[in-house]
Amino acid sequence: MKINIYTDGASRGNPGPGGIGVLLCDENNNVLEESKEFIGEATNNIAEYKALLRGLELAKKYIPCSLEMHLDSELVCKQMLGLYRVRDENLSRYFENAQGILKEFEKVDFKYIPREQNKSADRLANQAINLATAKKNNF
Repeated sequence: MKINIYTDGASRGNPGPGGIGVLLCDENNNVLEESKEFIGEATNNIAEYKALLRGLELAKKYIPCSLEMHLDSELVCKQMLGLYRVRDENLSRYFENAQGILKEFEKVDFKYIPREQNKSADRLANQAINLATAKKNNF
């Protein structure tokens, strides 16, 4: 079985209020699961890594043979592919965590996609921020 995972992290202010969105789909791109979460104060890159980690954690329950990760963060994608070094200490913790989880899967491919092709994950990440902001403003 192959699972396509679309992830996105958003931060308003960089750093600022952050949210993540994850969409898991089967090989025919039928939605298996969606996830969104407000992650508090975060940079864009931390939000992107947290979204990636959430996608990997969610994929564990499907026990797929292979994963295809779709990210609109060129930095995170190229770091995961080993094309860019992780120089930031904060990001290196997330990178190492992701590398550990990747070992649990038979095959994982990373694909950088333009933001326009990642609208569903982007929508989820922004919904998480909007919901948290609305709750905060109502109290």
